[in-house]
Amino acid sequence: MILKRKFYERETVTVAKQLLGKQLTRKIGKTEISGIITETEAYRGNDDPASHAAVKMTDRNKLMFDQVGISYVYFTYGMYFMFNAVAKSKKQNAGAVLIRGIYPQKGINFMKKNRHVENMEKLTDGPGKLTQALNITMSQCGEDLTKKSKLYISDGIKIKKIIQKTRIGISKGLDKQWNFSFPLKDYL
Repeated sequence: MILKRKFYERETVTVAKQLLGKQLTRKIGKTEISGIITETEAYRGNDDPASHAAVKMTDRNKLMFDQVGISYVYFTYGMYFMFNAVAKSKKQNAGAVLIRGIYPQKGINFMKKNRHVENMEKLTDGPGKLTQALNITMSQCGEDLTKKSKLYISDGIKIKKIIQKTRIGISKGLDKQWNFSFPLKDYL
């Protein structure tokens, strides 16, 4: 079942944890590509110095302040797209969950072709790798994730143990351990 908007209408850190094990699906024509979400990071609003939304709303980050359950895609380092799900409670001014990794399920050959990689462990084990494998670009920014469309998130597997650590690649907000993953080997 596709996750409903209400799922995303909660505290961003809670949503980031609960997205683990869910299935991310990307449709391109008749091709369906999907995988189990294995790693996430929470980014909130004005109380999170590492967030794009820490200071003010801009053209780049405005979706973080918008309706929950939509995709927020941005371009970074001049070469990578990053895919996020907008998620925040009514008390928060902004929030999004960065999807950092998936375990491929469907469309694996499509992913390998897009990434020019054969090694399954290296196929989608980072946010830039994931978007490249699933061909997620700025065209998917603002996509409604709560409807069966070109990009959506649905139920997957139940996660029992969550690993929590500092977010990756940031220089501010290092005290917030909002990177979440799970021991994939326990589910294979």
